[in-house]
Amino acid sequence: MSSPAPHLSLYYFDSCGYCRRVRQVIEELGVPVELRNIQHSAEHYEALLAARGRRTVPVLRIDRAEGSSEWLPESQDIIAWLRQQHTAGALA
Repeated sequence: MSSPAPHLSLYYFDSCGYCRRVRQVIEELGVPVELRNIQHSAEHYEALLAARGRRTVPVLRIDRAEGSSEWLPESQDIIAWLRQQHTAGALA
C-alpha cells in the first residue's frame, strides 16, 4: 500500500524565470501544488526566510503525511523531483 501524496507548496514570485519554468512543469504534469507568492504574502516570505535563511526562489516545500517536511530549492532539482514522483505515481 502506498502512502498518501504529499502536500506541495511552491514558494515563488512572478518575475522569476526559474519559477516560471517550474510552474510550467507543474501545469504540464497536472500536479496539485499550492502557489505561495513571497512578494504578495508577508507570511509566505517569512516562512521561507525562517526555513532557508534566504529568500531565493523557487523552493518546493514537501509536507509528507507522517509529518515531515522538506524544502527543495533549485528549479532543475524541483523539476526532476516532480517528474520522477509523477512517473512513479506518487503525486496522484
